[in-house]
Amino acid sequence: MEVVIAPAEELARLAADAVEQLVRAKPDAVLGLATGSSPLKVYDELARRHTEEGLSFGRARAFMLDEYVGLPADHPERYRNVIETEIASRVDFAPGAVQGPDGLADDLPAACAAYEDAIAQAGGVDLQILGIGTDGHIAFNEPGSSLASRTRIKTLTQQTREDNARFFDDDIDKVPHHCLTQGLATIMSARHLVLLATGRGKAEAVHQLAEGAVSALWPATIMQMHPHATVLVDDAAASRLQLAGYYRQTFASKPGWQGL
Repeated sequence: MEVVIAPAEELARLAADAVEQLVRAKPDAVLGLATGSSPLKVYDELARRHTEEGLSFGRARAFMLDEYVGLPADHPERYRNVIETEIASRVDFAPGAVQGPDGLADDLPAACAAYEDAIAQAGGVDLQILGIGTDGHIAFNEPGSSLASRTRIKTLTQQTREDNARFFDDDIDKVPHHCLTQGLATIMSARHLVLLATGRGKAEAVHQLAEGAVSALWPATIMQMHPHATVLVDDAAASRLQLAGYYRQTFASKPGWQGL
């Protein structure tokens, strides 16, 4: 695992660099898209590069991490609509190239199985963008999630619903109780994981992610087992890291050609 500590704007640029490098080398790349506040600056930078520098996603495909169960199709916080607004409509993805789990399906377990099949049929995800919750969840894999889990229905914790209430007029009663989410094993199948975290509120989760024991109590710790995982954090999110000095030294001395 590589841990990079830098200002938030620099983190977004680094993540966008990794996406651009992939897409230019492999135009039909498969991307994994996350929602939440962490990747927004990355999407802004990718949209800028598309508009100003001709970065094309015309042959690429993308899969979303998760989706709320039961939100109406036109709800602004339905993750499919969020992804459409934040990135898909701002670049040149082909129609149907961005897929997400169906939180309105009549048969939710079947929808989860179909989503797993779709990812497999696409050849798997090349680069997965991730955020992390204050309790260490990635996607909606809450504490206690199986480290071998695949796409499934999950019940959201009170902490996650409180954290996400800001997107629902600060009214927790409007936040759904259930979601469909890629499992930890599904996420770990991606060839490159790029996780972003900013702010002191994420400091303990980042510490556990990078330096804690691998445990279902902190689901993101499974990333320690991934052969190509990059963790991008600002100073505030890095404030609990015991090896922060080493991470800074390692990145400062990294050859420029190596990339993330």
